[in-house]
Amino acid sequence: MSTLRRWNNRFIPYFCRSNIQKSFNMAQEDLFKKLVAHCKEYGYVFQSSEIYDGLSAVYDYGQYGVELKNNIKKYWWDSMILLHENVVGIDSAIFMHPTIWKASGHVDAFNDPLIDNKDSKKRYRADVLIEEQLAKIEEKINKEVDKARKRFGEAFDEAQFRATNARVLENQEKWEELHSRFSKALNDSNLEELRQIIVDQEIVCPISGTRNWTEVRQFNLMFSTDMGSTADGAMKIFLRPETAQGIFVNYLNVQKTGRMKIPFGIAQIGKAFRNEIVARQFIFRMREFEQMEMQFFVEPGTELEWFRHWKEIRMKWHQALGFGSENYRFHEHEKLAHYANAAVDVEYRFPFGFKEVEGIHSRTDFDLSQHEQYSGKKLRYFDPEKNESYVPYVVETSIGVDRMFLQVVAASYHEEEVVGANGEKDIRTVLRIPPALAPVKLAVLPLVKKDGQPEKARAIIDSLKFDFNCQYDEKDSIGKRYRRQDAIGTPFCITIDHQTETDNTVTIRYRDTMEQERIPVEKIREIVAERVSMKNLFRRLQ
Repeated sequence: MSTLRRWNNRFIPYFCRSNIQKSFNMAQEDLFKKLVAHCKEYGYVFQSSEIYDGLSAVYDYGQYGVELKNNIKKYWWDSMILLHENVVGIDSAIFMHPTIWKASGHVDAFNDPLIDNKDSKKRYRADVLIEEQLAKIEEKINKEVDKARKRFGEAFDEAQFRATNARVLENQEKWEELHSRFSKALNDSNLEELRQIIVDQEIVCPISGTRNWTEVRQFNLMFSTDMGSTADGAMKIFLRPETAQGIFVNYLNVQKTGRMKIPFGIAQIGKAFRNEIVARQFIFRMREFEQMEMQFFVEPGTELEWFRHWKEIRMKWHQALGFGSENYRFHEHEKLAHYANAAVDVEYRFPFGFKEVEGIHSRTDFDLSQHEQYSGKKLRYFDPEKNESYVPYVVETSIGVDRMFLQVVAASYHEEEVVGANGEKDIRTVLRIPPALAPVKLAVLPLVKKDGQPEKARAIIDSLKFDFNCQYDEKDSIGKRYRRQDAIGTPFCITIDHQTETDNTVTIRYRDTMEQERIPVEKIREIVAERVSMKNLFRRLQ
């Protein structure tokens, strides 16, 4: 994972206008606070151990959150397994032999640069502090550009302005100088230089406001524990910090038992654990998280071709959700991991800026070669066409489930001004989650709690519950119930009323448009099934 980021701060006005589509402006910090509060209020995400004041950077998924999370995983899993005949799945154990992590390099090199402020006693990642400083400089540039755009209107030439304006050029020079210095320090693992950059840039602690920094130290991110029946005979093992190694140590088992031919992939969804220095932005960075990962084994020399192939496939997978292609971008890594010869991130425009949701890496033959060396077992593939054996190269795609969850919720969250039947204006909060991913597909609402309407509603649910996750709701006025279903992202509401008994029709309400339509009861399944099917997403991937 790259530690270098160039933040684009021009997203703020666009995000408000296009992605959230509000009729009023909202600061992005306020938007994110509302998003977090919404997740907690409507049963999506809870703080872990909340009644005991919680655990930092550990969260539980509520009744709607777990459904959305499972649907995201299904979308990823089926897109890998069903749409690619040369990709299969496994589920490896969290506990693995400790030598695995020695071979992979995690024991010696899985570190982040840590720095403490002596006054606030708060701990920070040194690289993140510098990245934020780079973002501030870029923000100054973008402010100058925005002012000029307002001043000159349609005649504004942004490229020419950036190339000639004195203030822009001055700040751009500062950015490039700092970026070059930062990149070299990271690539050289020069901790003293990282601290000196923080000092020279006069970066202050956000809490204390002081520049009283400690030296920069390396911080290992792995959790360790003991396994054994007695204290004396216990073996030190690790909670896995990634799921990839479980795939690598099973590569030959899968290849032989599945009679797989190169190229082929192994997919896995599983928990991983990292002792993060700083875990912020809700569930974006967690100490216990879930990964959706696929390792694609290829012939040496073809890895970069396959890297480009999977890079495009994965971007298409994200864009198929319909959140706007302009809200995604590739970020090429400037500092490669020790095992990689190419790496790129898929970044999404969150309310707090562009951030990584998925990484694609060309891992070369590092992992399999290391496991060969440390285990003493041959992990080679015999190519019958070439009549030779070789250690395959690997192309990896890895996406964080929790980050993907946050991305979907952030992209789906809308606040809209609506006019009620009485002419009064109101704010509607709605989660426009793609119907295929929505936790609840259909809510069935009796207009009143009498005249057989609850019984009819229950009968409709009974006929549909094997096909869709349905919800029955009879509390409060019909308007309040619609609002409640909007807030949890339910795509369809079915209302039972007095007319239903006479002609067996119901009112179907569409979440996104709030339009209502009278339809026969027997058409409910057809209409809902068409809109909530995963096939709608998969077709966009072909």
